[in-house]
Amino acid sequence: MAGPREAELGSLLAEARLAYSGAFAGADPELAVSAPGRVNLIGEHTDYNQGFVLPMALQLGTVMVGSLRRDGVISIITTAEGAEEPKRVQFPAPTEGNPLRPSEPHWANYVKGVIQHYRAGPIPGFNAVIASNVPLGGGLSSSASLEVATYTFLQQLCPDDGDLVAKALACQKAEHVFAGMPCGIMDQFISVMGKEGHALLIDCRSLETLLVPLNDPSLVVLITNSNVRHALTGSEYPTRRHQCEEAAKALGKASLREASMADLEAAQALLSEEVFRRARHVIGEIERTSRAGQALQARDYETFGRLMVESHNSLRDDYEVSCPELDELVTAALEVRGVYGSRMTGGGFGGCTVTLLEAGVAEAAVQHIKEKYSGAATFYFTKPSDGAKVQPL
Repeated sequence: MAGPREAELGSLLAEARLAYSGAFAGADPELAVSAPGRVNLIGEHTDYNQGFVLPMALQLGTVMVGSLRRDGVISIITTAEGAEEPKRVQFPAPTEGNPLRPSEPHWANYVKGVIQHYRAGPIPGFNAVIASNVPLGGGLSSSASLEVATYTFLQQLCPDDGDLVAKALACQKAEHVFAGMPCGIMDQFISVMGKEGHALLIDCRSLETLLVPLNDPSLVVLITNSNVRHALTGSEYPTRRHQCEEAAKALGKASLREASMADLEAAQALLSEEVFRRARHVIGEIERTSRAGQALQARDYETFGRLMVESHNSLRDDYEVSCPELDELVTAALEVRGVYGSRMTGGGFGGCTVTLLEAGVAEAAVQHIKEKYSGAATFYFTKPSDGAKVQPL
């Protein structure tokens, strides 16, 4: 079970410092930063449709420790389990005539992309070690956590203007260009802007945000990792995005955010049955997320939970991004009295579910889900945490 964020970060920092000392001739790092992963409570596949999302920053995250070096070389090591070899990369700091480009290993492209798209410069050489406890491929945004940690580290070496929105957008651009993943803005936004005790309602069209309190001691957020690892790049994710764009175009809208369910039904003859269902999920999910934000503000957990379940059913049936393991986990959670709602979270095809429940039934819920699930799940109780920050060494 995940403990308080300070303990989690402390152990990550210790791991990173030890690795740094081992890799760089016994030296101690001079700088340390952290950036959280996230869980999305509701609002799935709405961000790239300019809709609403409602994530919270996690107690799980990525830390980056390091020091300046004077020779213009960047040397980075990851200790993350599951990251492909080599775990160490070295390359010259980018210049106008010699920009960075994506290459192997894949994990390093998230870091390189942020370095290349950083909003100040010139970036000096540095040594760094990255440690993370966000499960890779779990739908908890290990990639945005890594990107935002990297950007926050660069801010210590070479300060930018401190614009938080621009920081998140630069990290998103890094993922688009260097990882080939056409993600929306949610993951980077919440990793930058998360606030302890709050979820964050993000309007992905205007980029306006609203902090929504989620600090009721009678509530628990349970993340259940199916341990079915998803890989979205080069898979179904870009296909879904294209289908949404096709639907918006047929409806004469700039995005599905502009469309109502009545608009969609009126244009049904113009769309394939599959594209119609994709659009039905997105239009419905944008509306659900707006209502869920209001319900959470009003502490109406029954309504919030019902909207979570509707979201999961829509993702399963209309958007077709769930999988049998996620469906099993949701069904098992909903059998427990005191569970308000449960749904898959993240891109889909594996990863995690998120469940909102009464604190008093938390252990019983975990036991029940374990008994019912055909696989071996990992469980995390978590609270909304702060976004990226500089850490004392």
